[in-house]
Amino acid sequence: MSGRRRFYARPLLATAASIVVLTGVAATAPAATPTTAGPASPAAALDDTYYQDALGRTGAALKSSLHSIISEQTTLSYSQVWDALKATDEDPANSSNVILLYTGRSQSKSENGGGTGDWNREHVWAKSHGDFGTATGPGTDIHHLRPEDVQVNSTRGNKDFDNGGSAVSGAPGNYTDGDSFEPRDAVKGDVARMILYMAVRYEGDDSFADLEPNDSVSNGSAPNIGRLSVLKQWSQEDPPDSFEQNRNEVIFDRFQHNRNPFIDHPEWVEAIW
Repeated sequence: MSGRRRFYARPLLATAASIVVLTGVAATAPAATPTTAGPASPAAALDDTYYQDALGRTGAALKSSLHSIISEQTTLSYSQVWDALKATDEDPANSSNVILLYTGRSQSKSENGGGTGDWNREHVWAKSHGDFGTATGPGTDIHHLRPEDVQVNSTRGNKDFDNGGSAVSGAPGNYTDGDSFEPRDAVKGDVARMILYMAVRYEGDDSFADLEPNDSVSNGSAPNIGRLSVLKQWSQEDPPDSFEQNRNEVIFDRFQHNRNPFIDHPEWVEAIW
């Protein structure tokens, strides 16, 4: 493992637009400017409804409550994932394109497949870690499936996540070595929250393996992914941005009807782990 370590900070983005109620406005007052905020649900509304059974809990009790909440979902087939990703990862500046996870490249939705230069379906929790393949369930859960360049996806393979390594060709800001992969700074937190979502959602009670993060980078086919200490650091340093929040909403509203709780409540990472 390379000794290279990089630390950075990004500003915490607001997770919900404020609502201002105006009364007695003069007739000459200018018209309100349309909001450009994404459709993220206010945290208070989610806490009063979706997350009400998890509030006030920590540790194993919080993890168990969240598991029960997010396990209520609609499942997709692996072929349906193609169209889902075209919606969840749509480029906000170009509705004909998707944004690729590791490269950050905006690419035509129609250029998906297995050829060089195409994008395909990256399992952020590598499907060999727990041997779930592309089975309906963890293998098709779009909370951790993302569009990615075919060659970069192959480079990542089934490696664990950690800091360090050599630069990845065609994907500036990404690094890899023999046993780990480091994504670009802008999506480090996204990767961490996807991994931790999977650890809460799949607890071994639905015929699939109990997925758990650990602090290793040599997990092979075991149902584990590391490095947990680094993932926690990434989640803290790269808080949810508007793209990640919007993605959570699209999955909830249009596809699986469940949420990634660590996007809505990033503080729950530390509360559990």
